[in-house]
Amino acid sequence: MSVRHLSTHEIEAGLDEIKRSPKDEGVLHLIVRRPRIGARESLDEAELDTTAGLVGDSWSQRKSSRTADGLPHPDMQLNVMNTRAIALLAQTEDRWPLAGDQLFIDLDLSEHNLPAGTPLALGTAVIEVTSQPHTGCGKFAERFGADAMQWVNSATGRSLRMRGLNAKVVRAGRIRAGDVVRKIIGAES
Repeated sequence: MSVRHLSTHEIEAGLDEIKRSPKDEGVLHLIVRRPRIGARESLDEAELDTTAGLVGDSWSQRKSSRTADGLPHPDMQLNVMNTRAIALLAQTEDRWPLAGDQLFIDLDLSEHNLPAGTPLALGTAVIEVTSQPHTGCGKFAERFGADAMQWVNSATGRSLRMRGLNAKVVRAGRIRAGDVVRKIIGAES
């Protein structure tokens, strides 16, 4: 089955559904490990570690242009994407892993709802939203279309974090698909 890329108009028509994402408590729908560049493994459960990120993922071997030494950026351990956004752009669930993100969550990921520093509890782990932007690139455009890349990188798309967000692990733990993801408010963490 061939999947066509959505137009800007079709993407904008799906925004209301994305904006209806839960604000404080959602669900982790998919965990994807990237054991090496270009490879994807969908997992039912995984371990999050403060040093390694998603255990078995290749994040720790990926160079970063955002660090002075080129080493993996510590604030980019995890890439998190809204399930409603990826469902719209990918059109079929089997294409979600193509986005390259590790966690797909039904939660409002907007900057307004989850500013940098917001902790999220999932399973027995806690992750923290970081200030590093997560933007669409050439691979994203190839997989989901030029209109999708332009839209997620627009001012509105970035504000809503349509491309997702970056996070780091602040408390190691086990996560499972189906886990509740809860925004931690105050000193609860």
